[in-house]
Amino acid sequence: MTLERDIGRTMWVGFHGTTAPTELLDAVAAGRVGAVVLFARNIAMNGDQADVPALIDLLESIKAAAPADDPVLLAVDQEGGRVQRLRAPATRWPPMLRLESATPALAEQIGEAMGRELAAVGFDIDFAPVLDVHTNPQNPIIGDRAFATDPDRAAELALAFARGLARANILACGKHFPGHGDTATDSHLELPTVSADLERLREVELAPFARAARAGLPMLMTAHVVFPALDPDRPATLSARVVDDLLRRELAFEGVVVSDDIDMKAIANHYPAGRAAVEALRAGCDALLLCADVEAQRRAWEAVATEAQAHPDFAERVRSAAHRVRGLSNDRPANPGSADAAAGILGSAAAKELLADLPQAS
Repeated sequence: MTLERDIGRTMWVGFHGTTAPTELLDAVAAGRVGAVVLFARNIAMNGDQADVPALIDLLESIKAAAPADDPVLLAVDQEGGRVQRLRAPATRWPPMLRLESATPALAEQIGEAMGRELAAVGFDIDFAPVLDVHTNPQNPIIGDRAFATDPDRAAELALAFARGLARANILACGKHFPGHGDTATDSHLELPTVSADLERLREVELAPFARAARAGLPMLMTAHVVFPALDPDRPATLSARVVDDLLRRELAFEGVVVSDDIDMKAIANHYPAGRAAVEALRAGCDALLLCADVEAQRRAWEAVATEAQAHPDFAERVRSAAHRVRGLSNDRPANPGSADAAAGILGSAAAKELLADLPQAS
């Protein structure tokens, strides 16, 4: 593969609208995009129901544009609760904190049921489970998205959920390393800090991610959060101390490291898109989320290409990242979307039975 195609594997982009823009399809065809991320804004609606055939056609149009030897991946945030892009007729899942007193077996069944719905329409990746520990009641962004207030319990349930996704042929991505559960601000809007000492971080925030690394989770997503005990100068996404030294070397994580969205204000208010893209890759990220701003996508591409052409060590870092991303496609078959299959799976009776088994909200 060329260096340009390798750079493309690291670019995971979003778009606006319910049909794929020509510019996006052209970029996919040229191998300049490794994954496309869909949001609620991309799902056409008929009243309060998603237009499932239209969604399947959209996903298939993106897949069909990709080079045969370098397929594009299709990703979505589908956690349940507040973060659920595909809704009716898909099952409306509750926030995962409802599972705190449930069995791991039930968490795995729910992960599989959610994964089967995503696979039926053609997705490959779910940016779930949340591995953050819900330790701060004032946290405006994590809260009930977490599985538990205890790190061991959070890890046990989240990893069971991830096993369920895998059974449905959906790639799981745990988030947000090294832990977003104790922030008091929203990284979509500003750059948070977690001031806990290293002992506390190891006991609480890091514990679920350490277990995820040992379990072989295919992907982990970084947090746009500053942890002074780890690196006082950079948010985790841009910190080699956090991504390369801690996650890759100390915790021995072998999967793909995905940045959280570089368009988020925690990064965008402090770093231009091009600089952020280069620094995230240098820190050890393998894939860069650029989910909203087309101009930021262009600047990120150009900055990475310029840096790779000027610095052989950075070009090698890009090649290593691309190799890991390609492994996600090589290790599993793609999910072909099917309107007939989706009709029998979305909002199924079996999923409703699982909902009935959930502990009641406290």
